[in-house]
Amino acid sequence: MNRGLPTAILRLQKRVVNASPSLLLAFALLSQPLLATDWPQWRGPDRSGGVKDPALRLEKMPSDPKPVWQIEVGPGQASPVLSQGVLVFMDGINGQETAHALDAATGKELWRMEVGPMVEFQNAYGEGPRCTPLIDGDRVYVQSCNGEFKCLSLMNGKLIWGISFEKQFEAVWFGNKSPDPGSKETASRRHGNNGSAIIDKDRIFVPVGSPTKGTLVAFDKKTGKQLWAAGSDNTAYSSVMVGTLAGVRQAIHFTADALMGVDAATGKVLWREPLKTGAKRHVATPVIDGDTVTVASTSIGTIRFRISQSGGVWKTERAWENSAIKTVIGSPMQIGKNIFTIGPGSKCDLVCLDAATGTEKWKESGLGDYASVTGVNDCLLVLDSTGELRLVRATDSKYEELGRAHFAGKTWASPAFGNGKFYVKDGSKLTAVQLVP
Repeated sequence: MNRGLPTAILRLQKRVVNASPSLLLAFALLSQPLLATDWPQWRGPDRSGGVKDPALRLEKMPSDPKPVWQIEVGPGQASPVLSQGVLVFMDGINGQETAHALDAATGKELWRMEVGPMVEFQNAYGEGPRCTPLIDGDRVYVQSCNGEFKCLSLMNGKLIWGISFEKQFEAVWFGNKSPDPGSKETASRRHGNNGSAIIDKDRIFVPVGSPTKGTLVAFDKKTGKQLWAAGSDNTAYSSVMVGTLAGVRQAIHFTADALMGVDAATGKVLWREPLKTGAKRHVATPVIDGDTVTVASTSIGTIRFRISQSGGVWKTERAWENSAIKTVIGSPMQIGKNIFTIGPGSKCDLVCLDAATGTEKWKESGLGDYASVTGVNDCLLVLDSTGELRLVRATDSKYEELGRAHFAGKTWASPAFGNGKFYVKDGSKLTAVQLVP
């Protein structure tokens, strides 16, 4: 019976009659319905960093979790994503940033496709892709460090459409050794394009970061046709968010120099709040809560803005500011009335803030130089850069640890969580671990 299958999957049926075994396997996987616990994009199903699913009971950490499967991979900091039984990740192989699709249950590779040439880095984070893929139906969107953005078939990896930030938008790749003065003005084109695109209905918003042809550009997600371009800032490392604030659907982009809201339909910049750092190091993904946006960085600390409009005149005001909670790498997430974020320390601190006031409720030190925070119902999965994973209760009263395990190497890649499995990419391997039976 085909009833209930997504339209895109029904179209794919016509293409698998003479398919190879790997494509037949891919089709079987794609014929599964989208699951509530899929992790199809940066920071999860709704980009908040977590999932809510009553069927998931994550109450303790297995004392010695064994990998369901583990494969060797190349370098890179891009996070894996998961949808309809297919896991997609990117790494560096033979001088090329490469996208891979795997059977999420077994780790068997379905296909691989080169996205763009690897670029040279001289920093602690090493070579390889930085930007997390995005799965939408039967397509996957990928982006290389030097600004090659491509829409691929999720079934076989073939190119559907693509753009070049440099060739089409004058967003030149500099590299972190470039003496060009322009390299000082943009973090992403010096250390690698990181910010992940986002889809809203039939549009995809891409952080191109061109000061001449658009900071943020909207395309038709199916054809690649440009719909609009907005802004003249350089892009930093932050990923784009979408939400309805003060009654208007808008894309929220934390650029190298500001936080801005752009009308999703027209591309009009509705409001822009200048926020500067010395090294253009805006990394964190904004948190949208009602008509507020919370951002964090290494220079400004953590700030919540309230967005309003009257008679078409937009206004931003600071609801609160906590200048002590400076985040170098990582993104805050909100669960209920609490924000859980990464703050400073001799190593990173895990910090709980009151979402209404920004007041610190508790903090726990001792993480590596980076940590990602993933929410699963009322718990947090905190993965630090050493590869250690902690299970923490998401409570505002105190730090309450429920267990920890170490099954990955050094990593700056945020994990994916789906169907009770935790997927972690480090510098040499990709591991799937069953955390919830």
